[in-house]
Formats: sequence, structure tokens, C-alpha cells
Amino acid sequence: MGQGRTVFFSVMDSPVGPLLIAATSEGLRCLQFHRGKLPRPAEDEIWLESAEQVRLYEQQINSYFRGELRKFTFKLDLPGTPFQKDCWQALLRIPYGKTRTYAEIAREIGRPQAFRAVGQANHDNPIAIVVPCHRVLGANGTLTGYGGGLSTKEKLLRLEGATFRLSPPAKKSKNEKRASERQARFDY
Repeated sequence: MGQGRTVFFSVMDSPVGPLLIAATSEGLRCLQFHRGKLPRPAEDEIWLESAEQVRLYEQQINSYFRGELRKFTFKLDLPGTPFQKDCWQALLRIPYGKTRTYAEIAREIGRPQAFRAVGQANHDNPIAIVVPCHRVLGANGTLTGYGGGLSTKEKLLRLEGATFRLSPPAKKSKNEKRASERQARFDY
């Protein structure tokens, strides 16, 4: 059995919470909102903690958060299916401060009916922020799901000066209002 491929990782602090950074000799392999667990390594991978090995990536990510960097210059090591990689390459072409819809991405990759699959590819994006899935909005220009949460997506888009709409709070029907009023009263 072979040695395996080494993936170096570290956790960095950021304005949007802790981020897990992982890289191989090929480039950045993973950037995700860290929730205390490492991703499951591929069968041929060995993960080793090393802040030194991911320092270049951390420096550029910090520069991005300070508003000094609009385009990352390091290489990426993106694992995924051909469809996912097509979607992620389309995301990489969205300029800083601009947005697209899922349908626009689907059309760009030549799969105009695959906007839901584009959404799933965004969900599976292993390199948040750098592969900017936060720049993808719903068809009406509103914020939609994001692995780091909608407040994080909003912060990233505001940092970049992007235009987007916030969804209005869902209106309750009259029956829902009455039910919540009944539940809020205490009769003795």
C-alpha cells in the first residue's frame, strides 16, 4: 500500500468565525466554516496539522477580509465530479462584487434546466469564499442558502459591495396569528 497524499490543515480565526484551511502540494483543497470536525479524508489522504504549510492561503484570505484583495492568486486542488467542477469554474468567473443566479450559472455551463443541480454543487463546494458560492443569489436577487449561514453570506457580499435583496420576513396567515396569540396567553 502506498504512502498516501498529504493534506496539511489548520484553523484560522476570521471575521465570519473559525475557518478550516487545508492544502495539498497541488493547492488549496478545503476552506470551510469550522464546526469542530475535520472532513472525512479520501481513502488515499493523510491529514496533518501544520499552520506553516497553509500560511500563504491564510495570508491571502486575511487580505480579502481586510478589503485589500479582490482576486486570490494561489492554485486550487478541487476534488469533485465533472459537473461540480464546471459549476465551480463558473463561480470562479463571477467578478468580485458581482452576483449571479443559479439559473445564470446553469445556462453558462450549458445545462439551462440544471439550476437545482447547480444549487447542490454550490452546497458541495469544498472551498468557500475563494470559490465564491456566496455570490449566487435566488432568481429574485435575494439571499438563499449558504453553508456559513445567511448572515455570513450577507457579510461577504457587503464586504465586496455587491447588490442583493434581503428576503422580507414571511407573513403569517390569520390562522397562524390567532394560534400564536392563543399560545402566548396564560389563562388562570
